[in-house]
Amino acid sequence: MNIKKHIPNLITLINLFCGCVAVVFVSKSIQTQIQTEVLYYYLMAFYMVCLGIFFDFFDGFFARLFKVSSPLGLQLDSLADMVTSGVVPGYIMYTMFLKSANPNDLMASSIIPFLGFIVTLGSCYRLANFNIDTRQTDSFIGLPTPANALFILSLPLVLQFSDSLVIFEILSNHWVLLGITVCSAYILNAEIPLFALKIKKFTVKDNVLQIVFLLVSLLLLITLQYIAIPLIIIFYVLLSVVNNIFLKK
Repeated sequence: MNIKKHIPNLITLINLFCGCVAVVFVSKSIQTQIQTEVLYYYLMAFYMVCLGIFFDFFDGFFARLFKVSSPLGLQLDSLADMVTSGVVPGYIMYTMFLKSANPNDLMASSIIPFLGFIVTLGSCYRLANFNIDTRQTDSFIGLPTPANALFILSLPLVLQFSDSLVIFEILSNHWVLLGITVCSAYILNAEIPLFALKIKKFTVKDNVLQIVFLLVSLLLLITLQYIAIPLIIIFYVLLSVVNNIFLKK
């Protein structure tokens, strides 16, 4: 038996496992009212998704390295991402709606939170479309699900770590959360070309975009920590849009 051909699929399954564990931590965050425990569970969910995304990158890397890419691996990759980068962020949005709701408002506390899973639906459509879209080999069309997952999972951390009353009011507003949810599902599937971070030629000229993005991202992370994550994803989209405008000229 050729063991090498099973290594990428095993790595993909580890990604799926990380997503399953993240779901458990998100569930636990709902079951407690102690803020330190809520923060711990949100952090663990975030770290597990980050770990899953790490393995998601390396399953493709090893598949290409060992030259064992297969249709099975492609399907497994999408199914694992559906949990790690689809179900988990949708569940996070559900909890954010739930925690910001007035418990005396039946509509807000028992029905509206389920709208958070619009993120999951958008992620599912994105992943299915990605499998049949032959245009997304060197770049992306629409925001990749891992980037969207990081954006969504960073929101409760921003709430927990920020002392700003303005940020608290914004991210605790149902209409704002609904707007973020709908925009998330849209940007996942929008016909917007986004640059990839893959470096094919080791020259500064051919990688200016990637270098600028990485340097700005590093600066934001150092200065703002968790609050920087949603800003980095927004910057990534805006930088891609600006780049597209210049390419058309």
